[in-house]
Amino acid sequence: MKTNHSIKPADRISQVKEYYFSKKLREIAELNAQGADIISLGVGGPDRPPHTDVIDTLCQEARQDNAHGYQPYIGIPELRKAFADWYEKYYGVELDPATEIQPLIGSKEGILHTTFAFVNPGDGVLVPNPGYPTYTSVSRLADARIFQYDLTEENGWEPDFDALEQLPLEQIKLMWTNYPNMPTGRRASIDLFKKLVEFGRKHNIVIVNDNPYSFILNDNPLSILNIEGAKDIAIEMNSLSKSHNMAGWRIAMVASNQQFIQWILRVKSNVDSGQFRPMMLAAAKALQCDQSWYDQVNATYKQRRAIAEQIMQALGCTFDPTQAGLFLWGKIPANATDAETLSEKILHKARVFITPGHIFGSNGNRYLRISLCCADNRMQQALDRIKNMNN
Repeated sequence: MKTNHSIKPADRISQVKEYYFSKKLREIAELNAQGADIISLGVGGPDRPPHTDVIDTLCQEARQDNAHGYQPYIGIPELRKAFADWYEKYYGVELDPATEIQPLIGSKEGILHTTFAFVNPGDGVLVPNPGYPTYTSVSRLADARIFQYDLTEENGWEPDFDALEQLPLEQIKLMWTNYPNMPTGRRASIDLFKKLVEFGRKHNIVIVNDNPYSFILNDNPLSILNIEGAKDIAIEMNSLSKSHNMAGWRIAMVASNQQFIQWILRVKSNVDSGQFRPMMLAAAKALQCDQSWYDQVNATYKQRRAIAEQIMQALGCTFDPTQAGLFLWGKIPANATDAETLSEKILHKARVFITPGHIFGSNGNRYLRISLCCADNRMQQALDRIKNMNN
């Protein structure tokens, strides 16, 4: 294909790379096309459907003649109220559905909008290491200065606030946090959220907690907005992708004080439009699910988690059994070169894909992450293949 070499992309393109899973899943698809039958324990995309009432609502509403037009940028009142009721019921947080909630086309979109709403070129952004790669890539697209803060097993995968105090905090506008944590599975705690809110208030840094995992293998869902005064300085994003098996629906939200929400809306309203009305009504139905829904979801993940733990043990990895969320995070044995090398060995010898921790930052170099989003029988097959890998 002939290209025009006089055309150059924007400088920001050189600051980011294609998303790791975009490339890796393409490689796995090519291997499968050759007959490899790779079992993927990589991506955290739920493989089960939403509640039947949710699907029925979507179908019924989509048949309405007036359901297919543009929708409000702020989402429909039914969805905002459902999010507010959900937060009050399960998190004990009161939110004004009219002013303190903004529906999103997925949390990934919210990361971009929030960054652009608060960060000027050259401003500092605190991102966790290890952490979700999008926090870093979006910060780069915004021409921000990235300050990584370490999360380590020795410190319980929580920020070292003494180390944070040594940074040029007057230059930093935004801090990304994610509890329950991905990839480490560290659970949220009121004590941690208090420290984060106090840190943000002390240094005038906006704290953004990304909170999609709080219902998965976790009996005590918490929100940073539980903390008194948190709305003054904190933002929380949440999503139906994991908790309600709706990853492909792209339904999420951001919550904070009215001013913060208005600033985020200014960005969003210039980038995208409102979501499909039947989908928003179906999401509102999902948010009305009772505890039995979450119990059913977690019963499936509990069975898979037991197999994932056996996989880690078969690989000689160690792990914290109290982890929450859709993944199991394990430390590779001392005699292994690094996580990427071990992951590639497993892929090509056992035909099982397990995510190497280095993609989440340098502090993940000696860790693997197993997704629970794979049918029980396939996970069992993956375990059998790994046990036989060196035979």
